[in-house]
Amino acid sequence: MSELHEALGDISSIRRQMAHSTQFRGYGPATLAATGIFALLAASFQSTWLKDPANHIPAYLSIWVSTAALSAALTGVQMYTRTRRIHSGLSNEMIRMAVEQFLPAVGAGILITVVFVRFVPSVVWMLPALWQVIFSLGIFSSCRFLPRPMIAAGTWYLLTGLVCIALGDSRVLAPWTMGLAFGAGQFLVAGILFVASQEDADEN
Repeated sequence: MSELHEALGDISSIRRQMAHSTQFRGYGPATLAATGIFALLAASFQSTWLKDPANHIPAYLSIWVSTAALSAALTGVQMYTRTRRIHSGLSNEMIRMAVEQFLPAVGAGILITVVFVRFVPSVVWMLPALWQVIFSLGIFSSCRFLPRPMIAAGTWYLLTGLVCIALGDSRVLAPWTMGLAFGAGQFLVAGILFVASQEDADEN
């Protein structure tokens, strides 16, 4: 029985090593482009219905947290189904690896939001900048199993976050600060994934 357990452990280890050396193709370009559209629509909605976000922080947060939740749900469902189809026998390991790479950034973003809103509401204007910087870190940590050009997307979010910090006041809460950052950023991610998928198709 111990030999069986050892053999199963070896197989599991081999599968993990294979997953770590395989490019993850579970993110679909169309889905990531859709999340960019969500960001633009959220910015448009904010510009129409929320003229003074600095004085209506709960409403501002509800718009963008809802947009993030919708985007995450869509991406998660599509990632699961696409990974099952493309990575087949390695799908569980690939999904686990993708989640493990991005989960710390998601958790940090949620916790920082809660702490700012609960304990230091005077600096809530910094949240959009921090969201973008944290999102960039999630992308950077995932780059090792994504197409190499994906580092450009991480750099985009880092730079937009730093620009928001440089603004230094409630101007960061303007609708197109988030709309353009995440709209353009997600279109960039989708474009990189689309080009990579075409290259894979040509090689096959």
